[in-house]
This record gives sequence, C-alpha cells and structure tokens, in this order.
Amino acid sequence: MSEKSNELGEFLRARRALVTPQQAGIPDVGVRRVPGLRREEVAMLAGLSADYYLRLERGRDRNPSVQVLESIARVLQLDEEHLSYLLTLVAAGQRKRRRRPRKEVVPPGARKLLDSLVQPAFIEGRYFDILAANSLAHALSPGIAVGGNQLRALFLDPAEQALFPEWEHMGDCFIANLRQAVGTDIDDPRFIELTGELSLASDLFRRLWGRHEVRAQTGTPIRFQHPQVGELVLNRERLSIGGGDGQMLVIYHPDAGSSNAEKLAMLASAHQPTDVRTAVK
Repeated sequence: MSEKSNELGEFLRARRALVTPQQAGIPDVGVRRVPGLRREEVAMLAGLSADYYLRLERGRDRNPSVQVLESIARVLQLDEEHLSYLLTLVAAGQRKRRRRPRKEVVPPGARKLLDSLVQPAFIEGRYFDILAANSLAHALSPGIAVGGNQLRALFLDPAEQALFPEWEHMGDCFIANLRQAVGTDIDDPRFIELTGELSLASDLFRRLWGRHEVRAQTGTPIRFQHPQVGELVLNRERLSIGGGDGQMLVIYHPDAGSSNAEKLAMLASAHQPTDVRTAVK
C-alpha cells in the first residue's frame, strides 16, 4: 500500500459499521455517533488492546499477524471471501505493487469460441468493460456493445435499468465481484477512472462501494423486461478465459424447451448479425 492509502483501515471501518452490538453479543450502551461496533469493542472481543487496534485502523501498523486478522475477522463476522480479501490487503503492503497495463486484449482462441456460439455471449474485462460481443448479446441488451461498461450502464443509464427489474441487486453483485477481482491492485488508471466517475455520478454506487462487500459472481438466473419479447429469464454463466488476465466469457442461455427459449429464438430471428461482433484490437 502506498504512504497515502490506508486500504486496511478503510476496510475495517466499513465492516465494523455493519456489525451491531446485538450481533456481537454485547450490551448496547451509551450514545453511538456512528453505526456498528466501537473500536474498543472490536479490540476487546478480538483479544487486542484498544491502542493496537486503533493503530491498525489508522494505518500505523501494517504488519499484523494472520492470527490477529483472523480474530478481528471473527468479531466482524467475515465469511471466507472477506477474510481472504482482508489477508490480501496486508500482503499487498509487504510487496511492491505492479501496475497492470490499461489495455486488455482478447486472446484469439477466446474470440473464435465467441464467434461460434449461438447463445447471447460476450467477453468482459477485469472492470466489466465489454471487449467483444456477438450480435444476439447486443440484441438482448444495447449496453452489451464493444467499448461499453456494464457498471456504467447499470448505474447511469435509465434504459438499462428498465431492462433489468432487479438492477439494484445486480449492481450490488457487480461491485462485490469488482472488489474481489481487483483486490489491492487499485492503482490501475482504468479502475481509478471508473470508480471515481461512478462515485460522483451515482449515490447508490457510492453507498454500495463504501460497504466493502467482497463476493464472487456465480451462475444465476437473470430476469429481463425486454421491449420486444417481454419478460425473459436466462441463465448467466461466467467462464474464466485462460491467459486473459481476469477476462470472462459470459453466456446467457435459457432452460431447454421453456417459453424463455422460444422468446430468445424469436429475438434471434428478428436480429441479423451486425458488426458489433468484433473485439478491441
């Protein structure tokens, strides 16, 4: 971590604010100026001195042991994904950070696979930029177009929000996955640009980002309210691309023989392939 950043402290404060005294099993006494547990309460429950925990949150001690972090994680009721993220924050402070290149290039083999798929599919980068997409994916959502960004579309475009009835829940999942994918590599210019823009433009993004949720995206049904075929439920799968440095192949597919399969077939027949099935060079 740089001299100016305190990612560990920010994470601990955000997660501390989400645990109530009742959840921690202690009396709720006195007036609380901020939600959640007090620093001294976390320290007491974790078996640490209040002064040491204060130094951790303020970035004055960046080399806590794994045992200390696990004790804090227990008090803050972190799951395995959040604990793993917490451990990476400390590990990052003990090594020189490598700045990743801004440009993301789709591997040729992944591009050929995308071109062969009949389902709506696209390739996304580490920050949910659309790097490549087939024509049916674009027909499913205009926001799926090369050069677009799913986070920006979801939080800033009313048309995209109307397409996804559960868009706020989707946004929460995207943000939690972004934190996991990026980890401590937060000095990438693309990451800084995107999160800075959305923090200024969207109150919801800023609030969700401040919670420091860390969670992987898994295969899940996604509900659309499509202007051409009405309500449509498709399964979304995200497959890691070897050699793609965090890139994912995302595929939407219906249950076989379902009305959703019929609606997707209708949508496909109404749209001829266009030049959106290209990749960033």
